Amino acid sequence: MENAYICDAIRTPFGRYGGVLSAVRADDLAAIPIAALVARNRGVDWNALDDVIYGCANQSGEDNRNVARMALLLAGLPVEVAGSTVNRLCGSSMDAVATAARAIKTGELDLVIAGGVESMSRAPFVVGKADAAFSRSLKLEDTTMGWRFINPALQKKYGTETMPETGENVAEEYKISREDQDAFALRSHQRASAAIADGRMAEEIVGVPVPQKRGDPVCVEKDEHPRHDTTLEALAKLKPVVKATGTITAGNASGINDGACALLIASESAAKKYGSQVLHRALWAWVQCPHRKKFWRRLG
Repeated sequence: MENAYICDAIRTPFGRYGGVLSAVRADDLAAIPIAALVARNRGVDWNALDDVIYGCANQSGEDNRNVARMALLLAGLPVEVAGSTVNRLCGSSMDAVATAARAIKTGELDLVIAGGVESMSRAPFVVGKADAAFSRSLKLEDTTMGWRFINPALQKKYGTETMPETGENVAEEYKISREDQDAFALRSHQRASAAIADGRMAEEIVGVPVPQKRGDPVCVEKDEHPRHDTTLEALAKLKPVVKATGTITAGNASGINDGACALLIASESAAKKYGSQVLHRALWAWVQCPHRKKFWRRLG
């Protein structure tokens, strides 16, 4: 069986909810890292690209109708290149990479772009169709986070927790204190801020041109979410977001962000053929991991 190799990887900066990337459509955002891979891997015959596999959890707005296919066309790849979008909620992009690796291992594919996109800022409100003539029971749903159009039977049998609610469940089950969560969050902000300040993130990031009401577009090149000035004292003052006695806050939970990424994954023969510099053997050990199914269940 073939090995699957990550030959190149690039991403956009990640913007906060309603932040610097909120003016960029999800499909346009998805196309940017694909176009960057094409631009900096000129030795690749892109007509030979087998597939583009993108993860996307939302798929309610501009990311609907197979955003992977829309993104590859917007990026200028040949129309003959196929695209598919996978949804495993928070694990969608990881699943896209695993799917690409498995296909290469089995010999089905040789050259794949895998990655993902989310624009939570632009996640729309949606309304279901009326259930009867002249119905006045229409319900508006926010697609930014969590379930919508919940099936009562599923709710009763399993529950439909969001990720913050799941975080609370995990914290209670494993006795993870608010203090430990805040300390971990502070360290994450500090490390990310230091990496940004030192320029260590620059090689993996492609800038995103953001239109302005007046003048030329502004190129966003740095992650917006990390807070370089946060402190344990500031984190400790934040109120829980799930329940009054909880431990999950806006400071120690993952952000609701906008961004996209793309990886060029190839078989060994394809990597040699196109002269790709192999960065890392793809996540085949993870694909085979016996605990993988439990992890996916945790993600939803």
